[in-house]
Amino acid sequence: MQVAVVGAGIVGVTTAYELAAQGFEVTVFERRSSVAAETSFANAGVIAPGYVTPWAAPGMTWKVLRHAFSRDTPVRFAGLGAVAQIPWLWRWLRACRADVHVANRGAMQRLARFSRERMLELTHSLNLDFEQADGYTVLLRTERETKAAQRGLTLLRELGVAHELVGAARCRQIEPALNPAAVLHAAIHLPQDGVGNCRQFAHLLKAEATRLGATFRFDADVQVLTPGTRPVLAWGGGREKRFDGVVVCAGVQANALLAGVGVKLPLAPIYGYSVTAPVRHVDGHAPMGPRAAVMDERYKVAISRLGQRIRVAGSAEIGGRPGAMNQATLRTLYRVLDEWFPGSAVTQQAQHWKGARPMLPDGPPVLGESGAPGVWLNLGHGSSGWALACGSARVLAERISGRDAPIDLDRLTLARWR
Repeated sequence: MQVAVVGAGIVGVTTAYELAAQGFEVTVFERRSSVAAETSFANAGVIAPGYVTPWAAPGMTWKVLRHAFSRDTPVRFAGLGAVAQIPWLWRWLRACRADVHVANRGAMQRLARFSRERMLELTHSLNLDFEQADGYTVLLRTERETKAAQRGLTLLRELGVAHELVGAARCRQIEPALNPAAVLHAAIHLPQDGVGNCRQFAHLLKAEATRLGATFRFDADVQVLTPGTRPVLAWGGGREKRFDGVVVCAGVQANALLAGVGVKLPLAPIYGYSVTAPVRHVDGHAPMGPRAAVMDERYKVAISRLGQRIRVAGSAEIGGRPGAMNQATLRTLYRVLDEWFPGSAVTQQAQHWKGARPMLPDGPPVLGESGAPGVWLNLGHGSSGWALACGSARVLAERISGRDAPIDLDRLTLARWR
């Protein structure tokens, strides 16, 4: 059975691997020149299933409005571009209702836990090394932030996620390079969560998929998808080919492609930023920087250690444009890094990145049948693509093989948008 995968980000690559591992003849189409070249290129790298939750949540509306005009806001509206997202924001507002949030949160948690298990299986069975490190610590600057975190702690307990609320002294033992002068009240430490290089993982898994027979076509921008018993893909230069099935993993570009098959999803690009810089060496020694990954709860900024580099990532920019870097956002990332790990990175050699997270307003992705013959969906993972990719891919491969999904797919299929 010949199956095409459109998109070679982390979701597309993991999907290609899982299909090839089950014996499908797989062809991957990617408009860029390599895998993980867009949203998956320079994300935070954090793998924390317990913190995978919908952005649409009770109380989020007021939090967003409260932060909208602050200097170091974790959410930014990019002028007139944000106006075009009003229909999306309206759907997001409706999804903030408590009952909707609980259902969506449960769906994302099921998928996140399953995805982590599958990632660990792949890591061990394929002997993958992608600069991974165990440990994720959420930094709470004040007593007020610590009290506000109690709801999250309750959820972690309900989910059975290993965690510990620790004081400042214990936190500095866990992450010994934290600035001793920085104000720190407490922290939430999750020893079984951690960090890993998403792009490196994608390249490693691409090699494994190729070994199993998958073909990757780069610089191949799919322009038309025609459904049918054997759907047809058309890409640059007037080339086209029929397949037994097509899996769309094309992120925010999927909207245009799916319009031709009668599928309309409220996907929107919510932009995230990151700064990546080499670890600074002084007299032959390197300040540790973060041992694994930390999250500044106030500014929603993650600081990760990826081998000999440090990455600082955060922000949710609504209505932005791909090439337009918001300097205020970059200043926030640098400031948070300097507050917690001063002098740890060679910022003169920093790489700035901005990527479009393909987000659905209610939170969970869409997996499974599209309703159009031969067309399958693996879309809308938002800022959780790295945490959800391995599980989503396995779910898709099982369904295309005609078997039951390995987890309950309630709130994870297109049915919720019908």
